[in-house]
Amino acid sequence: MKKGLIAIIVVIVLAVIAGMWYVNTNNLLVDMKGQASKQWANVESSYQRRSDLIGNLVKTVQGAADFERGTLTDVIEARAKATSTSIDANNLTPEKMAAFQEAQSGLTGALSKLMVVVERYPELKANQNFLDLQSQLEGTENRINVERNRFNDLAGNYNIKIAQIPTNFIAGIANFDAMSLFSSNAGAENAPDVNFDFK
Repeated sequence: MKKGLIAIIVVIVLAVIAGMWYVNTNNLLVDMKGQASKQWANVESSYQRRSDLIGNLVKTVQGAADFERGTLTDVIEARAKATSTSIDANNLTPEKMAAFQEAQSGLTGALSKLMVVVERYPELKANQNFLDLQSQLEGTENRINVERNRFNDLAGNYNIKIAQIPTNFIAGIANFDAMSLFSSNAGAENAPDVNFDFK
């Protein structure tokens, strides 16, 4: 009788310990994923700030009567594509992340082209509103990079945790999936080809 009671107590204690471990590990993963999701919102917020600034920049540049309309159209279209491409932080698949990065890269490229073309317009380069917006955009680009790096840190730590033994058992049971990370764009390792021929 005593051995049976001891066996039951041992089973109950082991079940309680296993249950506590499951709950603690699950809560840790929820917290880690939540922190990464919150940081994703900061990334999106930084991109939104850039989009808002670009809208003001385009309005300022449109004031130059002979400014190339095709360049402005490219920026406006790229901005529309970038703002229409969003991802739910809980569903960051590699495909969706690639589409998001492609849209943002398209806007970055169009904006870079705009800034190069602006060099031929001394009245714009002397316009205080334009200079302020250009400075704010530069700061925002830096902020975007910082926010993306923070996201990669948090999401990367979460991804490592859900892959580690024995946490991976709970991650599998509770459907904790890996989060996609930001990566460099294809060809980013090559030096940019700068062309100042505006013909």
